[in-house]
Amino acid sequence: MRTTGNLLAAAAVTLKVGVVFWVLVAWRTPGGEPWDAPAFWTVVYPIALAIAAVLGACFPRKAWLWGLLLIVLQVPVVAVVSGVGPLLLAGLVYALVLALPAMAIAAAAGAMRRRLHGRV
Repeated sequence: MRTTGNLLAAAAVTLKVGVVFWVLVAWRTPGGEPWDAPAFWTVVYPIALAIAAVLGACFPRKAWLWGLLLIVLQVPVVAVVSGVGPLLLAGLVYALVLALPAMAIAAAAGAMRRRLHGRV
């Protein structure tokens, strides 16, 4: 039962952090779409990857999931901020591709945390 509680807590934290992060980015981006931010590749995405690493280290069990969830949360934020349009599905596919490095980084951070604490 404790494992399920930990996963729910990790999901809740990731949801909160992700929504706040993407809402702030959307708020600062003309048009409200984070991937259209002028500094997306140089500032926003690296910060998102760093957040994924922190989440993976904090919640090492299924750490890859927190990277996926964090990045994919851009899509519902865009839907709320900019509305649902014909390119929303393309945005979801784009977010899933962008999630791959975040998943790898979160998984690596989780593995490092488990290794440092003697759990393999």
